[in-house]
Amino acid sequence: MKLIFMGTPDFALPSLEMLRQSRHCLEAVVTQPDRPRGRGKKVLSPPVKEWALRHGLQVLQPGSIKDEAFINRIKKIEPDLIVTAAYGCLLPPVLLQLPPLGCINLHASLLPAYRGAAPIHRAIMDGATETGVSIIMMAPEMDAGDIILQQSEPVYEGDTAGSLHDRLAQKGAALLLKAIERLADGSAVLTPQDHAAATYAPPLRPEEELIDWSRSAAELHNQIRGMNPWPGAYTTFDGKRLKLWRSRPAGIKTGAPSIPGAVLEIDRESMIIATGAGALAVQEVQPQGKRPMAAADFCRGYRLVPGAVLGQEAGERS
Repeated sequence: MKLIFMGTPDFALPSLEMLRQSRHCLEAVVTQPDRPRGRGKKVLSPPVKEWALRHGLQVLQPGSIKDEAFINRIKKIEPDLIVTAAYGCLLPPVLLQLPPLGCINLHASLLPAYRGAAPIHRAIMDGATETGVSIIMMAPEMDAGDIILQQSEPVYEGDTAGSLHDRLAQKGAALLLKAIERLADGSAVLTPQDHAAATYAPPLRPEEELIDWSRSAAELHNQIRGMNPWPGAYTTFDGKRLKLWRSRPAGIKTGAPSIPGAVLEIDRESMIIATGAGALAVQEVQPQGKRPMAAADFCRGYRLVPGAVLGQEAGERS
């Protein structure tokens, strides 16, 4: 079959590689335009573009998915199927209706749960113990199309958004190829979603990165690992941001102060911090403008001692 693939971030790369090695023909790869990123605002290409160029594939980067010239180029290719994985925007009806076999999408959740842009982050931040991947027929509404295939994946206690992302990207790639084969031979069975059961995973907001020490230790632990490796959860110390990368819930000793954010204890591996319910052992941090480091090393270097309270300047943004 003639395929067009649409995707943008690293999550899409295992799917691209799987399709490149398949019996199907990748006619073109569509991705978002190059954009400025990082502190220096250097213009960078999306990972999908870099990968596609290295493998000699045609790359299309429309400024708008509704651009008439772009749609005409897709029409000339006459794809049998359009495949998307984390492309970044909804396809217009003219594209959805163009391929004979339709358009399918790889989504990193067990739909109808976690529709939207941040299903991996949200699953971990919610403390979910299971998620998965879904291959669906695309519909005009976001992540609402009929399900072709699904596969579950456990969320382990030590998972971060990064580790779960990598497993789901690989699992999703294999499931995507399986769905394509079923569409090709006519054996695919479509199952409508239960729209009444839908939950949503909107993009992360900057204010969600800030640690609120009045929340429970379990909630904060999930926030920290759900924002690792991006964008990073943070508190403040001495008026500057302090990102928290690794943690675990810990017990509070009898008689310990209960001020949320107070440092209760510092040991060889972590600093123990009081929360609204329980305590949090923080093991790895990153001071503003510095590299990540062990929490105990940070405490020694920055003279943080038990009794100090993190987050007192939480309203400040340096």
